[in-house]
Amino acid sequence: MLKRSREKELMDNFSIEDERIDLALYEIAKVNKFLGGSSVSHSALKRLLKNYKEGIRLLDIGAGGCDTFLNECFKTQIKLTTIDANLRACQYLSSKSKSISIVCGDAKALPFKKKNFDIVHASLFLHHFAEKEIIVLIKSFLELSKIGVIINDLQRSIFAYWGIKIISFFFSKSELFKNDAPLSVKRGFTKKELKTILNETGEKYSISWRWAFRWRVIIEV
Repeated sequence: MLKRSREKELMDNFSIEDERIDLALYEIAKVNKFLGGSSVSHSALKRLLKNYKEGIRLLDIGAGGCDTFLNECFKTQIKLTTIDANLRACQYLSSKSKSISIVCGDAKALPFKKKNFDIVHASLFLHHFAEKEIIVLIKSFLELSKIGVIINDLQRSIFAYWGIKIISFFFSKSELFKNDAPLSVKRGFTKKELKTILNETGEKYSISWRWAFRWRVIIEV
C-alpha cells in the first residue's frame, strides 16, 4: 500500500493563472467522464434528492471546471453555486456556463451564511489537504447544508496509481495533469483513513467504493 503523500500538486499553486489551467481542467473533465467519476456524485445526489423536487441549492467546493454538473440531468433541478480559489479556473468555468453562480474564494473561509445551501458537494477536493484540515472543512460544509454533504474522492491504490500514470503518459498534453493526476492518487485515502476523519465530525455517514477507485461519502444532516 502506498503511503499517503504530503507533496503539493502543481494546481495547488494559485500563481499559475494561464492557459495551462484551462488544458488541465479540460483533461480532468474528459478522464472524469471516461472513468465514470461524475456518476459517483450523481448517484449520491439522487439518493439525497429522492424526497425533493426543483429549486435545490447546491454548493460545489473547489469546483475547477465543474464538469460534474454541466450538461447533465440535474441542471434544471439545481441552482448551482461554485467556489474555487484559482482565478483562472473561475474564468474558465465562466466561459463554459452563464447559469452558474461563481465565487472565486477560499474554501477555508467560506463566505456564506449558515444553512445557505441544501447540499454541499466536494469532488476530488479533500485529498489536497491534511487530515486535520479535512475535519475542519467537513464541519464547515455541514454548517452550510440543510440536507447533506457529498464527498467524491480517490482511493489510494497501486492499481489506480499506475492506471492513471499510463493514461496520462499516452493521452495527456498537459504538464499539470501529467504531474498531478498520479500524485492525486498518492494523496488519496484508504477506507480506514476516511472513516477516522469522518468519525471526528460526529455525524452519521455512509461510505462506499465506486469505480474507478473512488470513495462515495454521503452525510445526511
